[in-house]
Parts: sequence; C-alpha cells; structure tokens
Amino acid sequence: MKSKDFMDKDVFALDEKIGKIKDIDIDPNEWKVTHLEIELDKAVAESVLGAKKGGVHNNLNISALEKGTGMWMENGLHLKVAKDKLHMYLSPVVKT
Repeated sequence: MKSKDFMDKDVFALDEKIGKIKDIDIDPNEWKVTHLEIELDKAVAESVLGAKKGGVHNNLNISALEKGTGMWMENGLHLKVAKDKLHMYLSPVVKT
C-alpha cells in the first residue's frame, strides 16, 4: 500500500468508528512508521481524552497495531483496543 491509501480512512476501536487517519509520522533515522495522526470524532475526544473541543488531532502510537491488535480492512483500520483504553496509545499532535 502507499501512504495516500491511508489518508482520510476511518479508524475503528472494536468496530466503533473513532476518527480518520490524517497523516503518517516516520522516524527519519530508522525509516519506520512511528505514529498515525488521527482526527478523533468529537464525542470520542470528549469521552476518551476529556477534550472540550471536538476533532482533536492525536498521534496513535504504532504499538497499538502490534501483535495482531490492528487489521486493515476495506473500510479502514480496525483496532482490537477498547475505546476506554485508547488513551494509552494516544498523544496530542505538536506542530513545530
């Protein structure tokens, strides 16, 4: 797959849509993908992260996809992670 194939695809946590992929972060020294930038749905951002403003962009650590916990399907990325456990894999996007 190419990186453009991932852009704006839905992300699901245990089959519940939580947001969309907006970008891919790569470690330039290791040439490995480290995070997927996810734009969380407003309700998810509020319930999982306590965010007061919707559409929060967060980096999803690739560790959320290791050992069969993530699967790419026709309609997007499916995580085998409960919504209430997402905070362990998310960090705010910091633009420099």
